[in-house]
This record gives sequence, C-alpha cells and structure tokens, in this order.
Amino acid sequence: MKSFLTLFLLACTGVAVAQNRPKAPVSIILDTDIGPDYDDVGAMAVLHALADKGEARPLAVIASNKHELVVPTIDVLNTYFGRPNLPTGIPKGPGVVDGAWQKWPEMLVANYPHKIRSSNDAPDAITTYRQLLAKEPDRSVTIVTVGFLTNMADLLTSKPDQYSPLDGKSLVKQKVRELVAMAGAFPKGREFNVYKDSVASEKAFTNWPTPVIFSGFEIGKVIKTGPRLVANPSLKSPVKDVFALCMPKSKQDADGRMSWDQTAVLVAIRGGEPYYGLKQGRFVLNGGTNSWQDDPNGPHYYLTEKMPAARITEIIETLMMHQPGRN
Repeated sequence: MKSFLTLFLLACTGVAVAQNRPKAPVSIILDTDIGPDYDDVGAMAVLHALADKGEARPLAVIASNKHELVVPTIDVLNTYFGRPNLPTGIPKGPGVVDGAWQKWPEMLVANYPHKIRSSNDAPDAITTYRQLLAKEPDRSVTIVTVGFLTNMADLLTSKPDQYSPLDGKSLVKQKVRELVAMAGAFPKGREFNVYKDSVASEKAFTNWPTPVIFSGFEIGKVIKTGPRLVANPSLKSPVKDVFALCMPKSKQDADGRMSWDQTAVLVAIRGGEPYYGLKQGRFVLNGGTNSWQDDPNGPHYYLTEKMPAARITEIIETLMMHQPGRN
C-alpha cells in the first residue's frame, strides 16, 4: 500500500489522478473524429455504458472531423443510448474532412433516429467547449480525445468571450483535471491521429497546461473487439450493426477490430489501475512523428501493459454490448 506521502507526491504530479479514480462520476467530454475508423463507435458505447453505471457524467461529445456525417453519427449514438440532448460541436476553421470507406456512417443515419442532418448544422466546437468548461467546478473535467487534435489546439488559443473572461489556456488550466489522448506510439512512432493534423498536435501537446495521459497505438493494437457483439443474437444496436458491416470488409479485422479509442475512454473514466501502468516524461513531436523523453517531473504519461490483453478485451467488449436502460 502506498504511504500517504507517496500518494500526496503522486497527486501533485497528476499520477494519482490518472491511476486512482474517485467514486464520484467523472465529468467527461469526449472529442472524437468518429471516422474513418470505427473503433470510435465502440468508444462511444463504452462512454454511455459507464455513464449508465454511474461512473461517468458525460458533458458533451464533440467532433474533430469536419465530414458532413460525423455529427449525425454522434447524434445517432447519443440518441440510441438515451442522451439525445448531449451538446456537440465541430471545427469551424481549418480541419480534417475524412469519411469512412466502409460507408458505415451512411448506414447508421439511414437506419437510426437522429435530429442533426449535417455536421454543418452543429455549433462551433470551441464555443461548446468554453460554454461547458466555464460552468464546471475548478479542476473537475476530464477531456478524452480519440481523434485529431484540432479542437485541443483551437481551445488553447481561444479568446475571452461571454462565457469566461479567461483565454483558452487559462480556462483549461482552471477547469480541466487531465487530458487523456489516444495518440502517439511509444516509445516512438508515427500515429494517425497525431500526423493527420500534425500542426494542431504539436500546439496542443506542447502547450497543454494539465497532465496528459497517452494511450498509444501499441495499447489498442492488441485489444481486438467485435466478434462477441456480432455473434450475440439478442443484441440489437447500432454498435453491433457497424461491426457486423465493417469486420468482414478487411482481413485484418477477421478476429475483431483493434480498439485504440475504447482503451482511452476506459482509462479516462476508471483510471489506469488495474489495467495499465504509467511511464512519466515528455512527449516530443517532430513533423508528425513522436519520440519520448523520460522525465520524473514531466507533464506527460503513457500507458504500459499490465493486465493481460485478453482480460481487457473482455471488459471492453462487454461494455460495448451495453444496451440503454440496463446497468
């Protein structure tokens, strides 16, 4: 058991925040590109499942991808899970526009209820962030980003407005507890979310004023989910429909889709323990490729393997099969 002094020191550096969650629900904003990959759909299912269990208090699901079907897809999933009025938003300035080659967003919006017909109809992502953060208690909000870092960079450079007299970096420092990011590969590598908008990634991770916990490419690569969803005859859900459509379209998904985004959401809500360890240091970017510097005083942490991948896969896949109204 850790001594009180050890826990105090860890709390000061942010590790205790990442590793040991309080019993109160985690106030959380999910920032997602929800395409071109479909692990984002699983991540949203994990978010809603843990919210229904009383472990999370979702504040918003915000898009980092400007494709016209991204926000309607978010709306489909929020509606299915019984939270149709969760705030959302989308970048209104420069950003990535990526569709899904399997056409699963088109399938979802054609078959499930939703109100938002186009991402263009959604409000500005940064306005949504600032409005929500300004209302929350200090150091209470966890942001989990599983897509491009566009919104994180734009939030940091946002100006004071009617919601807060603080600039973006000061607002984040005051209101955000930590940022959990599915980004990077460790100890070094080149990962899609980072290099797709590498300018935003560098701005965000260089200037973010709270602890940042990275779930790297290597973490989600070994967590393959989907087969149990697809094989469950009693399960009727948009999550199952997406995996049933997409898994047969790629040989590498025959045993399930790699689950990068789900691991980030799981850790953002439940903490690293008992699933993962943490390595402390500094995330360094060079043209979309990341490296790592060990630093006992660094503001960044990346997940290291601890619990067997098969067990984490079982936990995540069970959460992905959650149906609304069933705890």
